[in-house]
Amino acid sequence: MRPQTRYDVDAPPLRWQTLTRLIPYMLEFRGRMIWAMIFLLLAKLASVGLPFVLKHLVDGLDRSVVESPLLTLPLGLLLAYGAVRFGTVLFAEVRDTLFGRVTERAMRRVGLKVFEHLHRLDLDFHLNRNTGGLFRDIERGVSGVSFLMRFMVFNILPTLLEIALVIFLLLREYSGWFALITTVSIAAYVWFSIAATEWRTEFVREANQADSSSNTRALDSLLNYETVKVFGNEGYESSAYDQELEKWETARRKNRLSLFVLNAGQALIVALGMTAMMVLAGMQVVDERMTLGDFVLINAFMMQLFIPLNFLGFVYREMKGSMVNIERMFALMDQQAAITDPPNAPARTLPGQDIRFDEVSFAYRSERPLLKAVSFSIKAGEKVAVVGPSGSGKSTLVKLLFRFYDPQQGEITFDGHPLTSLRLQDLRRAISVVPQDTVLFNTSILENVRYGRVEASNEAVREALRMANLETFIEKLPEGENTLVGERGLKLSGGEKQRVAIARAILKGAPIMVFDEATSSLDSLSEGAILEAIRRVSQQHTSLVIAHRLSTIVDADRILVLKDGELVEQGRHADLLKVQGTYYDLWQTQQKEAQKAQSGGEIG
Repeated sequence: MRPQTRYDVDAPPLRWQTLTRLIPYMLEFRGRMIWAMIFLLLAKLASVGLPFVLKHLVDGLDRSVVESPLLTLPLGLLLAYGAVRFGTVLFAEVRDTLFGRVTERAMRRVGLKVFEHLHRLDLDFHLNRNTGGLFRDIERGVSGVSFLMRFMVFNILPTLLEIALVIFLLLREYSGWFALITTVSIAAYVWFSIAATEWRTEFVREANQADSSSNTRALDSLLNYETVKVFGNEGYESSAYDQELEKWETARRKNRLSLFVLNAGQALIVALGMTAMMVLAGMQVVDERMTLGDFVLINAFMMQLFIPLNFLGFVYREMKGSMVNIERMFALMDQQAAITDPPNAPARTLPGQDIRFDEVSFAYRSERPLLKAVSFSIKAGEKVAVVGPSGSGKSTLVKLLFRFYDPQQGEITFDGHPLTSLRLQDLRRAISVVPQDTVLFNTSILENVRYGRVEASNEAVREALRMANLETFIEKLPEGENTLVGERGLKLSGGEKQRVAIARAILKGAPIMVFDEATSSLDSLSEGAILEAIRRVSQQHTSLVIAHRLSTIVDADRILVLKDGELVEQGRHADLLKVQGTYYDLWQTQQKEAQKAQSGGEIG
């Protein structure tokens, strides 16, 4: 079964302190928050006052029926009832409208902060992430921010305020039994809701994890569409995806059944509380200790309390789920990058005059050293090539130069400055790279090249295309430079993508050019075009060429030969052949392979 890496930032135990991390986002609009709270208070006062208007209205109608054969409508009370009910809705809508800007800005700020943080994390994190699961966690986390802010402020707090007001009014106006039944019912409801929600939180986590895993699997398969087709593994991919969906289905079923238990228990508590209140009120109406209006008021109070309480149960459940999501997102934001800017480092413009590796040793894992005390320098204007067998550490030199990793021993200097003393932005601005595997954005050729310097003019982009030998190719395209390259550049051949990458690197205008096995997987015709572009660029820059095919670097000013992580030889092509060492052996092996391929072609 295909091994899978897993983005896994474990969400910590649920902590209500998480909410404090949202306060800075809420305080950005302090004025709106204050006005929203004012309208919240007005809405709750109107809501609590509504049953009293209804009581007097019913009592007025009841007396009218008893005292007069003609029904005399208490128009003032009817108008007041309509005004108060409209005010309840209006104040709530104004409150939501005012607070909407706060939540929308918070979602924007949080989303941007997570995005920027992901770009600050080091290469090792991104090599081990699961993109589908990562983005599902971010999406749920940002949505959770909105939910927590809106419902914590405008549902939980107002409901608690309304409960306190109702209990106070029941104690003041009626028998203490009404306040007691209300208090016990609400306490039982809240206790059961919290206990049941805590019990089913694990099922919510399982469902979220299953959702992330299934999305990761689907995205991974679709991103590798060509590989799936080449090996005819559509059935295998469908089966693997269905296994993930089965886990999701099981988790969702547990989630749904636990939700049934929660809803049924809440409904039972509400029914018992409402029944007890109505029985007590009915008995007092029969004993003439309460009017019919009082009965209606008690009923209205209970309805007003238990309807939002029922919603409060939903809100609490969703808040717990949102907190799982938001804690997972904040856990991601708490991830620390291993490679960071040095504190208080000044901004520098690096001319790229000198690169030096001094006794550099490096290993991805301590048990397998990759570079062992490697020392060399590259002077301004030089073209230096690095060759060696696979696994000798050639491409690792590029990663260390870009400071994607730091060496365990030794030091790398750039223009005399240790890399660890430079801002990452300054360092990487001074280096252009043409990677072995060029990844393009799903936009036009012109915009892909412009990515090297996003503020560049169209004329500057076209000059870079010319220097990369892309003019003839572009002229043959119906849409020319505006041709879309497809996702990850799939509509272009390997050689065409490499030349786009060279044009992008040229446009960047960095003093150092790095070619990381830029021709290793190309045919002879494409290789020739790439080599011509590399030679043209190398004349104007300091160049570091990581090469697999030795025939591509015979014109280098100096060739460094790595073997088992050690620098075993260095010199010009002709000089190294005379030594008849490692480089000579590699040259002879590749020459024999080339002759064999040529003779095989002639026979065919």
